[in-house]
Amino acid sequence: MTTAINTARTFEPLLESIQRKTAQVGVIGLGYVGLPLVNAFIKAGYDVLGFDVDPQKIAMLEAGNSYIKHVPSQWIQNWQTENRFASTCEMARLKEVDCVVICVPTPLNASRDPDMTYIEATTRQIALALRPGQLVVLESTTYPGTTRDVVLPILKQSGLTPGEDFFLAFSPEREDPGNANYTASSIPKVVGGWDANSLELANTLYANAVVKTVPVSSCEVAEACKILENTYRCVNIAMVNELKVLFDRMGIDIWEVIEAAKTKPFGFQPFYPGPGLGGHCIPIDPFYLTWLARKHEMSTRFIELAGEINTSMPRYVVNKVAASLNHVGKPVRGSKIAVLGVAYKKDIDDPRESPSFKLMELLLEQGAVISYNDPHVPVLPTMRHYDMPRLASEVLTPEYLATRDCVLIATDHSSYDWNFIVTHSPLVVDTRNATHAVTQHRSKIVKA
Repeated sequence: MTTAINTARTFEPLLESIQRKTAQVGVIGLGYVGLPLVNAFIKAGYDVLGFDVDPQKIAMLEAGNSYIKHVPSQWIQNWQTENRFASTCEMARLKEVDCVVICVPTPLNASRDPDMTYIEATTRQIALALRPGQLVVLESTTYPGTTRDVVLPILKQSGLTPGEDFFLAFSPEREDPGNANYTASSIPKVVGGWDANSLELANTLYANAVVKTVPVSSCEVAEACKILENTYRCVNIAMVNELKVLFDRMGIDIWEVIEAAKTKPFGFQPFYPGPGLGGHCIPIDPFYLTWLARKHEMSTRFIELAGEINTSMPRYVVNKVAASLNHVGKPVRGSKIAVLGVAYKKDIDDPRESPSFKLMELLLEQGAVISYNDPHVPVLPTMRHYDMPRLASEVLTPEYLATRDCVLIATDHSSYDWNFIVTHSPLVVDTRNATHAVTQHRSKIVKA
């Protein structure tokens, strides 16, 4: 009887407010995942209160300015004009919202185990403000079991009962920064609930904001879904990276092989090699799975091997740079090397887990003099795992390129003029096949 009374007091009013779009949504973590999600909820008709621990971000948002390239400032100004959005660092205001969505980082620690610091700290803040009639949804990519085993126990410290006083779900983010074909609202959303009522609430919320929802039987299934998606990409990228090394020794161009193979209209999907993995998911998520397997006294040899291959690629590239410089009678030590691109993929300003930082670290260890250019990253950001010098993006003038001993292409931004770069550089090491259409001075180009 008590459960039925509590459910009537919390579940039914919350469900009605979500359906009528009078529920206020709180998004914690206003980064590459959180801000596009804010836009999706506002476009769907919800008011949103954004939370972030960085006061500089809050100040920029309150001034109507974006700090992410693919989130236009005009979006933020429209939200404010419509009086649908506000942002704050004050986590005590979490009690004001009806639905709390967590979009915080989930990195790896030094031993490549999951670092739950951000999720745990955020959940403790939620627990301090938690009130009856709220829905909490975790979106941060993580290992299966996180919602139930990490988030739920902390929320229960509030003294409230899950499934009666508050509700809990997991719905993995699927952002692809810079992909104009898919926005937060146009990507189907997988949703798993702690119980049936939690699932219904979360599914109803997202169904109003995205093109399609895919409800699944548990939080664990939803968590495992995201791990599968990213491990699939990690393993296939590892395969082509390993083939790149093999084919290079055989004098075969891996990119030409892939172009030929993808003409097959069935049974093949192209993946492309590179200088290493970057981004907020693919370099990290498979290691969640290997860590979880060890806890269950299993080994995921296939996935671990893929991780080893991908993490070895920056060293392979640096060895290529060293061999190329040696071929023209120069050592790495003292050579001036320009790294083109520090974002983890083309045409974005997102440097998270970018292999460019590992490339620069390895080159610095060998005594190279490093500089860089990235039209989307004007100043080299501070990175958690790398001790980088404070550098600003250089202007790609003929004089600058001519005075470099080697130009290393790490990210193939569309704005780069490859003919210009090759013409004015003495040596180009290309990790992205960016110079494939260059016809002049091809003797300067080394593929890596």
